[in-house]
Amino acid sequence: MLALRQVSFSHWEVFAGFRLCALLLVGYRYWPALLGGETLTLVALAALSVDRFGVAWACLYMIPPIGLAMPVVAFCKERLALLDAKGRINIPLLVLCAFVCAALWASMNVLSLSAMRLPADYAWQGMPVYAARWFVGNFTAVLASVPLIFCLREMAINGELHWQRLIHNRLVIESVSVMIPALTMLAWVGAASNEEGARQAARMMMFLPVVLLALRHGWKGAAVGGSAASVAVVATMPALYDTGTLEAQIFIAFAITTLLLLGGRIAVLSEQEARKQQDARMALALAQRNLWLGEMQLRQTSSALEGLRENFRSSYSELLDRVRHTIPAPDEREYRLRAAETQQQIYRLADSLYPVLWREGGLAAELRQGTVARALNDAGVRYWCTFRNERGLDLGREAQVVLYRSICDLVVHLCQDHRVSGLSMQVRIGASDEAGCGVVVRIRGIRQLASVLSSERLRGLSMGLSASGMGPDAVRDRIFLFGGVLRERVTDDAVLISLLLTKV
Repeated sequence: MLALRQVSFSHWEVFAGFRLCALLLVGYRYWPALLGGETLTLVALAALSVDRFGVAWACLYMIPPIGLAMPVVAFCKERLALLDAKGRINIPLLVLCAFVCAALWASMNVLSLSAMRLPADYAWQGMPVYAARWFVGNFTAVLASVPLIFCLREMAINGELHWQRLIHNRLVIESVSVMIPALTMLAWVGAASNEEGARQAARMMMFLPVVLLALRHGWKGAAVGGSAASVAVVATMPALYDTGTLEAQIFIAFAITTLLLLGGRIAVLSEQEARKQQDARMALALAQRNLWLGEMQLRQTSSALEGLRENFRSSYSELLDRVRHTIPAPDEREYRLRAAETQQQIYRLADSLYPVLWREGGLAAELRQGTVARALNDAGVRYWCTFRNERGLDLGREAQVVLYRSICDLVVHLCQDHRVSGLSMQVRIGASDEAGCGVVVRIRGIRQLASVLSSERLRGLSMGLSASGMGPDAVRDRIFLFGGVLRERVTDDAVLISLLLTKV
């Protein structure tokens, strides 16, 4: 406290910022101690100077400024929500609170000065001059210290003051590499210049680094830059009550106020945008999990059908064994053939819902020789597939589901809408700059007008692959979850489809 009072003067009242910070950060139960401590100090100082300046001045001087600010701070905290539930500061309300407190303190100083018994040789400069000095000094000092302290407080709460995080913090890097060198150079130019015009130009240019930080980092950038700019302006002061310095402080106070308000709005918009992005990521993750849950339900249904097939086989065989002596042998063979055909249909239905080869051998084996190959062969369509994963990258389970179901829809789309007689497929898994792993699928369908598939074969192909029947539209909606892109190009003799997944 004594150190702050040593560097404080009428138009640079650093202690005012400390006083307001104490009220904002200290609990109400400690306010009487703050009030009593400042009162005792002022009583001691007034007692030492009462003979020189008069009893009226001493009585007014003993009124503690922190007591004047207490109702204002309490009203802002309780009624206007100056601090939210997480302890974060409301910048517009902070500026309003600082303005009202600075005005109260300046008014009290003016009242004390009006009651003071001045020496006969004192050079009176007019009450408006003193009022302006006190208001600017209080307001500028508060703006230079309180936002900075709350900036550091929020960084400490978020764990950003650890040195390992500080060296990677963009605000710290830009402040050290750009703002401090620029303000140091301008302060040196202003202090070394003998011309008032050059000194004022250097002071006005100190506003530019503050703008840069405010635009990039919101109110935190304005707080750091405003504090440094205020110190730099005072450093150029050639005399204690220099008029040019006071004018520069007024400009800096206006600039800091504007940039704090602008930075607060920028911070709110940035927080809203970050919240929207977080909500979008959560919605995307939820959609991916729901997709996997739906696939797991299909897998359970497929397993249930497998169990039903086994129960049907054993029950039907046991039934035929019991009644075989009552039916002719040709009828028995026909019944057993029908039972085997029914079991095969149940197996194909279960395999179309969730292929057994995919479950046991992986996606590569399924695409090469699994359900897709068997369904196309039954439909009379030639099929080739190459699968490359040279780096052995692990493809996520949700991405495998999207990839397989999309390929099934595209295969049915090519056979139904483009009359293809042959399909060649290339699947490649490789590194992706965005998410570490990406998938590229290229499908080429050979068009032959004479090889139109029958409706029965097309229906069997669609059922065998459990396709949605919506074609590329369903595929685009599905691959959107993984940043997918689908392109289709039709030529006279071929249809080319490329599918790209980047966020897998």
